[in-house]
Amino acid sequence: MGGGGGAAAAMFCSLFLLLAQTTPFCVGENVTYDHRGLVVGGKRRVLISGSIHYMRSTPEMWPDLMKKSKDGGLDAIQTFVFWNLHEPIRGQYDFEGRKDLVKFVKLAGEAGLLVHLRIGPYACAEWNYGGFPLWLHFIPGIVLRTDNEPFKAEMKRFTTKIVDMMKQENLYASQGGPIILSQIENEYGNVDSAYGESAKTYITWAASMATSLDTGVPWVMCQQSNAPNPIINACNGFYCDQFSPNSVNKPKMWTENWSGWFSSFGDAVPYRPVEDIAFSTARFYQLGGTFQNYYMYHGGTNFGRTSGGPFITTTYDYDSPIDEYGLLRQPKWGHLKDVHKAIKLCEEALVATDPKTTSLGSNLEATVYETETGLCSAFLANVDTKSDANVKFNGISYHLPAWSVSILPDCKNVALNTAKISSVGTTSKFVRTDELVSVWSWIDEPVGISSSSAFTKLGLLEQINTTADQSDYLWYSTSVEAKGDQPQTVLHVNSLGHGIYAFVNGELAGSRRGSYSNPKVSIDVPINLVPGQNKIDLLSLTVGLQNYGAYYDKVGAGITGPVQLKNSQNGSIADLSLKQWTYQIGLRGEELGLSSGSSSLWASRPTLPKNKPLIWYKTTFDAPIGTSPVAIDFTGMGKGEAWINGQSIGRYWPTYIVQDNGCNDSCSYIGSFSPSKCMTNCGKPTQQFYHVPRSWIKSSANTLVLFEEMGGDPTQISFATRETGGSIYAVQQ
Repeated sequence: MGGGGGAAAAMFCSLFLLLAQTTPFCVGENVTYDHRGLVVGGKRRVLISGSIHYMRSTPEMWPDLMKKSKDGGLDAIQTFVFWNLHEPIRGQYDFEGRKDLVKFVKLAGEAGLLVHLRIGPYACAEWNYGGFPLWLHFIPGIVLRTDNEPFKAEMKRFTTKIVDMMKQENLYASQGGPIILSQIENEYGNVDSAYGESAKTYITWAASMATSLDTGVPWVMCQQSNAPNPIINACNGFYCDQFSPNSVNKPKMWTENWSGWFSSFGDAVPYRPVEDIAFSTARFYQLGGTFQNYYMYHGGTNFGRTSGGPFITTTYDYDSPIDEYGLLRQPKWGHLKDVHKAIKLCEEALVATDPKTTSLGSNLEATVYETETGLCSAFLANVDTKSDANVKFNGISYHLPAWSVSILPDCKNVALNTAKISSVGTTSKFVRTDELVSVWSWIDEPVGISSSSAFTKLGLLEQINTTADQSDYLWYSTSVEAKGDQPQTVLHVNSLGHGIYAFVNGELAGSRRGSYSNPKVSIDVPINLVPGQNKIDLLSLTVGLQNYGAYYDKVGAGITGPVQLKNSQNGSIADLSLKQWTYQIGLRGEELGLSSGSSSLWASRPTLPKNKPLIWYKTTFDAPIGTSPVAIDFTGMGKGEAWINGQSIGRYWPTYIVQDNGCNDSCSYIGSFSPSKCMTNCGKPTQQFYHVPRSWIKSSANTLVLFEEMGGDPTQISFATRETGGSIYAVQQ
């Protein structure tokens, strides 16, 4: 028995050592902080984090994303929690599949990563409606994001729900789990002036509510200079080296270092040179920073109808170190890994003392962390945007390229200069596969009213209040009588956005689309009325709901008028705005569940319609050979939504072409970055390829369903795999 006990003890020690290598904590301890950093597990830390949003990837991708994050030198993963994802109907929660927050946090912990949980519950994040569920909008007396009792009650209820879930699974660091930080609200300081005095009392309440939940870890508010104690206020932006917290007792934290920028349909695609990201990161830690997070480290995909904006693309790649498909973006990932390694070599000195910065000349700085025990680390910075420089520091000469930082872990030897990349660069490309699609079947979407649930009202209704965002689409239908021969008439329609199709007597008369910068639309289309009754059907559509700005929930969408008929001969105007209109929420095909592909209405037909609006298409395909990530190239299609085996991969819109100017194949990293500085895809679709997760595909007999809104040729679409390295058949994007 004694021998067996010794063996058991040895096994326990081995297991303990294994757990110590793969999990950040073995026993619970509250996370605290002082001005030099978070105190995690009893030790002050300098931490490097990266954003990965669990719902923008798949559970099958999570372990690999965690591994690549850990291998890239990250200490922590940061994620938002999107309220509308988890509580689409009040009181009905969903935490399954891509929504499995608990599984995601546990996987991070198992990978040896800490977690920053941004509950919000307002998120922004280019996510539909900023993460709020639409049903909030309909609660009597509610005003979002201010000192309003109905809103505060709902916000507290959901925040408590998430905190309790985490506690039940022992996921807070205070319980031995990986969560070291939580966030309440998000970037409220950017808009709080619009809410007046109520903003101050709201922020005080939010801070008190969050801390009362007793998580044992600190709470942060980003972009909130008046964050009340003990909430830590943090910075977001391309550069946060000059940021200071609102108390000398709080650490300097950067919750969003933007690794690139989001893209919107019709606009060029921004990218950010890695030398500039490395520069901003090194500068932050040089000047006293203690926690920095890349937003995004892996951006992922806005599946379904989750993108916001409006007009945010389905891809949320964000030019991240790990691309939308889960592949390393080199040399960005590798160079940042080298930066992290150099910073970690300085950690012992960074957490032990305060920085001391001196000038080495114009735009030249030396920052030293030196302790009484002899520890010494230094950062040499050249913030000039034109000239390299040679400097002397501690009697040694150093060459500093413009817009760079050299990191000296021992105050002598350069471990890394941010402008010098030693990481190998590779190119990820889309490689077209063999033709997978053979036979198509199709179903017409009726023009105008086709549902028994349609209803009639006097006047024009705002779209979001009418649909509650249950669909992108709302039909407005009325009729006008023409007596005898009519001169050509102009149909004028004003809309809050985001797009309009106008049909007269069942035929498409004209259409108009908005944009990210101007979602409102107005059309004037010549029409010919026939004697007798003429049917006018207007299809209004949204492309993701507003996610940012003061009172953004009040912006609205849809055809609010006026709707007029203008006589081109005598100039008379007939206003149809106050007529009786019939409304239909959504499409007939949505009501019938055509996206699943299982409806008995599908049938192969002799002539495949092409380049006609409002058609549902269906086909089957086999999975591309191999294990590489899969994409669909929607070239040939207009605009719509696509489903694979019943799961929406999102909105496609390859016909929204970027203007043919303003892009650059190469872009200097030197000087302050902005999203308009470095751009690609001019003269091309904003997004051509759309991610299809491998886990959604069977080896054969997969169903692809498209709803084509604008008109296209489905026989032109093709599948591709995402490969690292070149190929003679590759199409780079």
